[in-house]
Amino acid sequence: MQNSGIVHGYRKYISIVISCTSFIIFTVVLPLYADIFIYTDKAGCVHLTNIPTSSKYRLYLKERPVKPSRSYSTDRFDNYIKEASKRYRVAFPLLKAMVKVESDFNPLAVSKMGARGLMQIMPQNFKTLRIKDPFNPRENIMGGACYFKQLLNRFDGKIKLALAAYHAGPNNVDRYKRIPPFKETEDYVRRVMKYYYAATTQVPLTH
Repeated sequence: MQNSGIVHGYRKYISIVISCTSFIIFTVVLPLYADIFIYTDKAGCVHLTNIPTSSKYRLYLKERPVKPSRSYSTDRFDNYIKEASKRYRVAFPLLKAMVKVESDFNPLAVSKMGARGLMQIMPQNFKTLRIKDPFNPRENIMGGACYFKQLLNRFDGKIKLALAAYHAGPNNVDRYKRIPPFKETEDYVRRVMKYYYAATTQVPLTH
């Protein structure tokens, strides 16, 4: 945005007018977050850039991105997790650890593969798990807990195998007879177990 030669608006890019004494020469477009340098030539023309091409430029504006807050309450959905834990006989700390790793307690989370909600349920499983709204916290948690209980039963109560199946699919666990050798799946199981153990020893859940 521009007004009387003064830069004071941000959207996706910054539009800066470079002007001489009484007329506009041209407009440049700079990235939203960039250090901006200034140089005034012999004719009195002011040049602004994020990539200085000579030592004549001096720092005019130092920009740094502000990371958006993605912090969600870790106990906001405890009642739903407790309900699911009681119904499906899955340990509360384990279900909560899964929610932490799956969505970081963001009920509107959507993965690049299309998994949705707190426990990242894939669309093709909505009907089977009786989920009408995947972004409804209770529906999502109950559906995810139901599916995880099925996996626990399938893999004889072995938590790590059930977690691996939740992440990579039960067929992959059947194929390898262990946690599949996929880095993402191995990291997933490790992280869930870390938070699960932390919760059982009364250590707060953190990244």
